[in-house]
Amino acid sequence: MSVVVIVGAQWGDEGKGKIVDFLTRKADIVARYQGGHNAGHTVVINDEQYILHLIPSGILHKNTTCIIGNGVVVDPAALIAEINDLKKRNIRISDSLLLSSNAHVIMPYHVALDSADEKSRGKKCIGTTGRGIGPTYVDKMARQGIRVSDLLSRDILMGKLKQHLKIINFLLKELYKFPGFHATKICDEYLAYGKQLKRFIADTDIFINAAVARGKNILLEGAQGTLLDVDHGTYPFVTSSNAIAGGACTGLGIGPNKIKRVLGIVKAYTTRVGSGPFPTELHDSIGRKLRKQGGEFGATTGRPRRCGWLDTVILQHSARVNGFTGLAITKLDILDHLERIKICTAYQYKGKRFTELPKDMHVFDACTPVYKEVKGWNSSTLGVKSFKKLPERAQAYIKMIEDLIATRIDIISTGQKRNELIIMKDQF
Repeated sequence: MSVVVIVGAQWGDEGKGKIVDFLTRKADIVARYQGGHNAGHTVVINDEQYILHLIPSGILHKNTTCIIGNGVVVDPAALIAEINDLKKRNIRISDSLLLSSNAHVIMPYHVALDSADEKSRGKKCIGTTGRGIGPTYVDKMARQGIRVSDLLSRDILMGKLKQHLKIINFLLKELYKFPGFHATKICDEYLAYGKQLKRFIADTDIFINAAVARGKNILLEGAQGTLLDVDHGTYPFVTSSNAIAGGACTGLGIGPNKIKRVLGIVKAYTTRVGSGPFPTELHDSIGRKLRKQGGEFGATTGRPRRCGWLDTVILQHSARVNGFTGLAITKLDILDHLERIKICTAYQYKGKRFTELPKDMHVFDACTPVYKEVKGWNSSTLGVKSFKKLPERAQAYIKMIEDLIATRIDIISTGQKRNELIIMKDQF
């Protein structure tokens, strides 16, 4: 397997957790490279559900080391709660988890700024989870952030807090009418977190590169999907980091020449959470049916996801910017009882036809999808483990996706459970 990047090809929520969990059977290391606890991966093992927010889903396998890389922003309280929950469920953590000393820390003022800013936008809100992710990345880029290693030193942490809170408190009080924060209180709280996390903190870039040199099998995973990438997504309705495959290099400190494969995860239809353009969104009974049968509610927030037909225009964009070497299709079984199924192959806007994603989001928001319609297979694919045993029309649907995106399909998920998969060609 060597080094493989797992990337969501849509707006996230494609089922990356299950695919990572499956591929971890051959992995020595699973490393997370971006995002925060605003995303979640759901894995079902023996009818027991695990929802992970910061820790890679590889933690559910014995003898696998999990890394939270420098590109991730970490809420230490959330991470500690996740660690404790896994311990209660008899999941081994002590020798299996590493946290980058260079990862940036979500502070309470980041959460306050996130919520206040989103509220001030009114109807033009972005649709954030309000968990402080964006403001933490802002501080990182402004070179005034708090890093995990800072939680191990009172002098360093207190010095940074005193300096930064002068600006933060002024902004909160004058612009948002928020009372502000006290440096000493935050310092005491976060030093306590640092003591609890100290055993996990490491120079993860050195660790992972040494593992590459030894020929270890490594999975690199992001949190959101390609269309939420801050550079290549539907800006400004995006996350605040690079979710695409290239983000794995900066978010873990690994060279691009070390990556062997990039696997794109694609839901058999399309969903997104929060605000922003969504040409194939369905506001009818079919959209509601997809949401209900697909369990389309956020693993972290519980927010209902917007649902629509598969959009191959955005998937072609994703294939290009990530360099997919293969695809995994998830939730095929959710389409089982639809009489007709549509696939978006282009957009129309003011008489012009687009076969590529428009970079102008005002144009994209006003686009009308051009569909190719096919008959549904109207029979169950749940739990099917062989491509040949799929209904012929389901096989045709899969092959059509493969042709439209010009990328081979390696894996098909036919249910929520760990073993409900079709392996087309085991490239891993």
